[in-house]
Amino acid sequence: MGLISNYNLRSMIVRKGTAAMTAMGIAMVVAVFVMTLAIAQGFRSTLVASGSPDNAIILRKGSTSENLSAVLKSQVPIIESLPQIARGPDGRPLASPELLVIISLPRVTDNQPANVPLRGVGPRAFEVRDTLKFVEGRRFAPGTREINVGKQALTRFKGLALGSDVKFGSTTWKVAGIFTAEDASFESEVWGDVDLMMPAFQRGGYQSIIAKLTDPSVFDSLDAAIAADPRLDLKPQREPEYYADQSATTTTLIRVFATFVSVILSIGAVFGAMNTMYAAVAYRTREIGTLRALGFSRVRIVTAFLAESVALALVGGAIGCVLALPVHGLSTGTMNMASFSELAFKFRITPGLLAGGLLFSALMGAVGGLLPAIRAARIPVARALREI
Repeated sequence: MGLISNYNLRSMIVRKGTAAMTAMGIAMVVAVFVMTLAIAQGFRSTLVASGSPDNAIILRKGSTSENLSAVLKSQVPIIESLPQIARGPDGRPLASPELLVIISLPRVTDNQPANVPLRGVGPRAFEVRDTLKFVEGRRFAPGTREINVGKQALTRFKGLALGSDVKFGSTTWKVAGIFTAEDASFESEVWGDVDLMMPAFQRGGYQSIIAKLTDPSVFDSLDAAIAADPRLDLKPQREPEYYADQSATTTTLIRVFATFVSVILSIGAVFGAMNTMYAAVAYRTREIGTLRALGFSRVRIVTAFLAESVALALVGGAIGCVLALPVHGLSTGTMNMASFSELAFKFRITPGLLAGGLLFSALMGAVGGLLPAIRAARIPVARALREI
């Protein structure tokens, strides 16, 4: 088997031109496949990074997102009094009642209006979400019309520079600081004092409570305590699970689109591989007959030509993965279907995506090489030896 495999693999070097064209066709398909799935991976990673295993998000029962939820002001002290809620150094509960609304701001790229998430937060928000770090300015002062802006929002939307005045909710707000959040979705948001934002947007209550737990293991007891209190028509959810659910719809749509486009493109790549292998079979008919005469079975001939086709495709797949790598870390944005707001995120090319690209290329090579390999194995030995 080693002799025949080496013979097939070395034959690719002889046919440099056709082999290179086939490999590059497969490389282009794999590059598109990996780059498109990197969008879905980046979108999901950005949202999942927003959740902490130490936190629970509490929404109204039946609500699938903060936009659709409602939490009464009278319910906040009840939640804060529960023993499962962690306390800060001053003994006060680490819980942040929050409001999430959508405002319209022009994009930097095309000056077209975009839906930007605006989050009103409580005084404990920066302790509950301890990944936030300020790169410019400072936190907004409670009780003032100051706001903080995520780094991604600063670069994507106009008018959010440090010290700028921004008008929304019939009120003018001043940008007091710019923050990062380890590439979480909060970097696409604008934050301000929830107690000032509620009247500005004519809201009488909150939409969620973000609470830090004394330990992640007490979540079930928190869920039971809230369910047992008739005053609370609320339901807690682990924060990582909540944000994973928020990413599901958009991520699925992107992956379906990526699969559809890649399948269409792969048809051309498969035919290219098939033509290359048919040409190889026609060119080496006499050599195939010689191998058969030496005692190599039809199964070995089929296996050898399939190995040649798959190896050629894997070379193309590796090139395609290399071509896709430069987009890793580049920023882009899309609509989050769960919140109907624009979310900025970065392309994420993971080892799993690269492995998937190589597997996809091998599949294209196997499909493209199967029929030519069968044809090679079926050539009669006597006829093959007479070929000149």
